[in-house]
Amino acid sequence: MLDRIEQMKKNPVGNPPQRVWQYTYKGQVVYYIPPQCCDMPSVLLNANCETICSPDGGFAGSGDGKCADFFQTRTNEKLIWQDDRKQ
Repeated sequence: MLDRIEQMKKNPVGNPPQRVWQYTYKGQVVYYIPPQCCDMPSVLLNANCETICSPDGGFAGSGDGKCADFFQTRTNEKLIWQDDRKQ
């Protein structure tokens, strides 16, 4: 996850600022990166930083449909990182 965060730090400052959240989902630790804009999908990664799905965002706002239960079943929310740079 640290490599992924370092890559996000190289990108321009987003609005809203980029964040990485950690949860437990279906018995495993996952990392959720919210969408940066209206039509962009979010990303849900497993502990190996492999993409599982996009829970929300995209053109329809409902992600890719592969983990539609994520928001209802996730637990153990923890903010891992937030971009504190100023625009």
